[in-house]
Amino acid sequence: MISLEEWFSARQIRIVKSDSDRGEFNIQYILSGEGAGDVFEIDEYSGEIRTLKKLDREEKAFYVLQAQAINRRTNEPEEPQSEFIIKVQDINDNAPLFLNEPYLSSIPEMSPVGMFSLKC
Repeated sequence: MISLEEWFSARQIRIVKSDSDRGEFNIQYILSGEGAGDVFEIDEYSGEIRTLKKLDREEKAFYVLQAQAINRRTNEPEEPQSEFIIKVQDINDNAPLFLNEPYLSSIPEMSPVGMFSLKC
């Protein structure tokens, strides 16, 4: 599992590499799954996976992606498909919203720790 903060700027997040990749560009890397092509992309030669846009936890909490290494000569998989999960971690980017303002409350002196002073 890979965890990224939401609003993570577009950049490299992981490199997928086949054991049979000798740097001769005989391997093609393919990405599929949720967000492949519009949220994430893979460099077909290096296996580098990048985000294409900023992520937002309120829109989607996680993505399940699959990466595959294909032999360019035979068009056959070099090894089993790899699956991984991108978990989007929430950051506090939304201001709190309070309805029916103003709120009034008081706390008696010597109140125990954890006592509710106001419940909405």
